[in-house]
Amino acid sequence: MSTPLMDQYHRIKDKNRGAILLFRMGDFYEMFDEDAIAASRILGLTLTSRNHGESAKTALCGFPYHALDRYMGKLIAHGQRVAVCEQVEDPKTAKGLVKREVIEVISKGTAVSADLLTEKSNNFLVTFFIKADSAGLAVADISTGEFFCTETLPVKVGNEIEKLQPAEILFNEEEAKQPFIKNLQSNLPGTAFTSVEAWRYNFHNAYQNLTTHFKTQNLEGFGVEGLENGITAAGALFAYVSEQKKNKLGQIRKIAPFRTERYMALDGATIRNLELVRPVHPEDEKGTLLSVLDKTRTAMGGRLLKRLVVNPLLQVAEIEKRLDGVSLFVRENDLREQMSALLSEVSDIERLCGRIGAERANPRDLYSLKQSLLKLKEAPFLVKDQDCILVNESTASFSGNESIIEQLDKALRDEPPLSCTEGNIFKPGFSLELDSLLEGAREGKEWIASLQQKERDRTGISSLKVSFNSVFGYYIEVSKANQDKVPPDYIRKQTLVNAERFITEELKKWESVILSAEEKTTKLESILFDALRKEMACHLERFQQIADGAALLDCLCSLAETAILRNYVRPEVNNSDELRIEEGRHPVIENLDFSEDFVPNNLVIRNSGEFIHLITGPNMAGKSTFLRQTGLIVLMAQMGSFVPAKSASIGLVDRIFTRVGASDRLSRGQSTFLVEMQELANILNNATHQSLILLDEIGRGTSTFDGLSIAWALVEYLHNTSTVSAKTLFATHYHELTDIPLVQKGVKNYNIAVKEWNDKIIFLRKIIEGACDHSYGIQVARLSGVPEPLIVRAKEILKNLEAAELTADHKPALARTVNHKERCRQEAAVLQLTLFDPTLNKGVVELIRGLDLNTLTPLEALNTLSEIKKKVG
Repeated sequence: MSTPLMDQYHRIKDKNRGAILLFRMGDFYEMFDEDAIAASRILGLTLTSRNHGESAKTALCGFPYHALDRYMGKLIAHGQRVAVCEQVEDPKTAKGLVKREVIEVISKGTAVSADLLTEKSNNFLVTFFIKADSAGLAVADISTGEFFCTETLPVKVGNEIEKLQPAEILFNEEEAKQPFIKNLQSNLPGTAFTSVEAWRYNFHNAYQNLTTHFKTQNLEGFGVEGLENGITAAGALFAYVSEQKKNKLGQIRKIAPFRTERYMALDGATIRNLELVRPVHPEDEKGTLLSVLDKTRTAMGGRLLKRLVVNPLLQVAEIEKRLDGVSLFVRENDLREQMSALLSEVSDIERLCGRIGAERANPRDLYSLKQSLLKLKEAPFLVKDQDCILVNESTASFSGNESIIEQLDKALRDEPPLSCTEGNIFKPGFSLELDSLLEGAREGKEWIASLQQKERDRTGISSLKVSFNSVFGYYIEVSKANQDKVPPDYIRKQTLVNAERFITEELKKWESVILSAEEKTTKLESILFDALRKEMACHLERFQQIADGAALLDCLCSLAETAILRNYVRPEVNNSDELRIEEGRHPVIENLDFSEDFVPNNLVIRNSGEFIHLITGPNMAGKSTFLRQTGLIVLMAQMGSFVPAKSASIGLVDRIFTRVGASDRLSRGQSTFLVEMQELANILNNATHQSLILLDEIGRGTSTFDGLSIAWALVEYLHNTSTVSAKTLFATHYHELTDIPLVQKGVKNYNIAVKEWNDKIIFLRKIIEGACDHSYGIQVARLSGVPEPLIVRAKEILKNLEAAELTADHKPALARTVNHKERCRQEAAVLQLTLFDPTLNKGVVELIRGLDLNTLTPLEALNTLSEIKKKVG
């Protein structure tokens, strides 16, 4: 028979299937049954069992309540959802079983605690709704209060989601086996995927959920009214979060449209291949564009910069506006240093807003908010003489917050505690009732402090002590040796081995005064702080506006600092069809610690001229680097950054496509060649004349002739298809392709300069006109440390191949080595026996074999011999 406690547990667990239930019991969180088994494995906790009146023992494990964030973080990192069940009444006053409730459910995409978040990365929760030829996409960061929705083509949903790198994706349970979901799971290995019921994706329910939360009749004021599929996705997402957070979503004050057409389209392959925000190899922490550009001083600035990197702009005016902001801080270096120093003292206001709205902010959070607002007040004065629209817009919200600052300053002590229960939160004068309680407790403690000396003098016991513990309260302790000196008004409370503990009526009275005052103080401070937090919640939209301005200002300073440190230049961005880069450099590679200096290269390519550049040259010479640096320079220019070059003129690019490197996806049954062809198909089906295509080898995953044929046909297709005709850099080892410029006027050959010296090669890293006539594969193998005997043998085989050399019996001479005298002797013997090579004179052999020597006359024999002589020559 089950106990009342376990009955309560099972009732709560039944409502939270799919989540590990953390069940509060006193000072511990306990887990039972399958939750205990899973948690003990993930957390390394000892798994025990106990009989709770049931037929079988119950598995259990647990941890102290103060370790909640640490253990919960581990569970969530392993993809678990966690339901936190608290005691919602005081066990001391509870009648019977303590009442318990789940106060929130936490998953990867709904975390708000700082311990569960990455400081400079958004914690996006995403869902989508696809209907016919339109798809809705909804995105929220519960930790900051950001909430967006948009509509796009179904084929673009995956790319938009990969840009976001979400913490969690919600999807319709009926789509669990769709290839689209499997592709996302493969491309986003760190993302949690959560299936929800299909009925949640209902437009009318979604619309009602959103208007109810925002307390509006419609969504016109947010600019999303016409986005039916976007609203459907947003409503489903909001309902999911609302259930998990028990409707505590005050930080979500608006829903904003996200206009994908404003930004350059980047697919997942391009984001990965250009290593924009994540390195291909996780150990290369400094191997991303973001790592080079990020000099931000605030967490919110770091998050915004990450989004700017994957969302380059498509409007020249917006790009120029952002470049103007960066230029100001490049030109005014002292101003930039002052602004960066100021921003370094600003807290993460975005996530403070998230915690305030979720009713999770603590006293120190509000103190940090006050200090940040105070610091940001200085920024407008620093830039008041500067004529820069974006900077002035960013700092506009930093003024006019004096009343909020004053309210927080009057209320909070300097450096208040983290928890309301610790006390000492509010300044004297903030609350007369609180001051009175604190004064009562202070007087009581002063009386207690004087009691010890007074009792020592009265009793003559010099070792007498007055102490306190949570079990017995205040007491007087006297050693056994002094028991005869104990006065009659002492009341025995506890006997120890070497001492006795006593109380007096007066001590008991003052204890009651002190404890009552402290208890009332704690309750009152909690009430006062909740009220102050609610007051601040009324200003959340203002705070979010301030956070946006500070984040953008931080990004501008960061880009300017990088430009100064790395000698970047301001690019010219225009609507032409030309890319012109003088002495361009790879922003990441030049930043790494290599033994050789980075060699810059030029590029001029335009749609109206030779818009396909074929680039040949040996491996390791720099072809891939040149392709990637071109893509990165274009992207940096359109995100509003200075670029690593002597000069750059960038005709607006609508998309950057990359087909770089080779990788199998065996888990999906996809070979290197299949992946290559799928990525190529995506490029050809989506590129326009405004796109930039970067191809690093095509066709290497199949036979030489197949690969060459595909590569040749690809160049012709790009050249001759008017709907594509995109600017293309194509690095290849197929030297046969270098003949294409003879028949296609829009194609031009380039190669990486190489110097040969003493049977070795030196990479000059310079792009020059013309085709490369050698692959230098064997020399590259030697540079890579391949054993010398293999190198020597490879050179022998290469010479045989280049000479198309054959053995005496007309077989390839690949097996021939320097020491082949014995083979020559054997071949000579064959020739002596056969007189001639039978494969070369097959007709003569057939003629001889057809002779009937028994009937052959002397004249016929002479005629036949004459014919053979003519054939042999």
